[in-house]
Amino acid sequence: MPVLPGAEPYRHEGGEVGVLLCHGFTGSPQSLRPWAEYLAGRGLTVSLPLLPGHGTRWEDMQVTGWQDWYAEVDRELRGLLERCARVFVFGLSMGGTLTLRLAARHGDAISGIVLVNPANKLHGLSPYALPVARHLVRTTKGIASDIAKPGSVEIGYDRVPLHAAHSMRVFFRMVDAELPQVTQPLLLLHSPRDHVVPPADSARILSRVSSTDVTEILLEQSYHVATLDHDADRIFEESHAFIGRLAPSVGKEGTATGG
Repeated sequence: MPVLPGAEPYRHEGGEVGVLLCHGFTGSPQSLRPWAEYLAGRGLTVSLPLLPGHGTRWEDMQVTGWQDWYAEVDRELRGLLERCARVFVFGLSMGGTLTLRLAARHGDAISGIVLVNPANKLHGLSPYALPVARHLVRTTKGIASDIAKPGSVEIGYDRVPLHAAHSMRVFFRMVDAELPQVTQPLLLLHSPRDHVVPPADSARILSRVSSTDVTEILLEQSYHVATLDHDADRIFEESHAFIGRLAPSVGKEGTATGG
C-alpha cells in the first residue's frame, strides 16, 4: 500500500550526535518532520521512521500492535547507536510512550529524552470495553489534527482501529510499570489545552520516572499536536538547547570512531 504523500519516513546523516524521533498513534512522520528538519539543519544525525500500519490507510493498522511499533523504533535506535557517539530520543503522544520504553530498556546508551504531550493511559470508560468491543466494532472516530493554529493539518487516520487501540492500551499499562527504570535527563513539554491526552498523563509520568535532571515546560498556545502548532519553534529550540547542554559536541562533524 503506498504511503500517503508527506507521511514518508525521514533520515539525515549528520554529525556524531543522533536523534530518533517517534510519531504518535494513527499519525505519521509528517507531524514531526519540521522538528526533524530543524535538527538536521543544525548538524545532527536524524532518524524519523514510519511506524508499521501507519501513513497508509487504517485497515493496514488493524493488523499491527505495540510489538510492531516498538520493534521499529528499537531497530532505528540500534542503528543510531552504531553510528553516533551520543543518541537522544524524542517522542510525541504515543511516540512519547515508545520513547519511555526505549529509555527504560536501553539505559545509559540513551543520553536524554524529550517528550511532547506523552500518553500514559486511555481515558474514560471506553477502554474497559475494548477487549470485547474490538470483536464487534472495527473502528471509532479519529483523533488526528488536534491543532490550534489555523491552516495547520496533521496527516493521520480519520478512523481508529479498535484492535490497535486495545494493543496500545496494553502497551500503556506495561510502560507505566517500567517508568521507575527511566533515569535519563528528561525534557517534558505539554499543552494544558490538549483534547487528546490530558495533563494528568504528563503529571503521572513525572511522578514515576527516576530521572533527576527533569525540566517541564507548558505549551500554552498549542493543542495536542504541538509540533505543528503555535509552540513548534519553542519545542525545536528548547530540545536543541537540551541536547547542547548534555552533548557539547552537538553539530560536530564525524562519528564515534572518527574525528
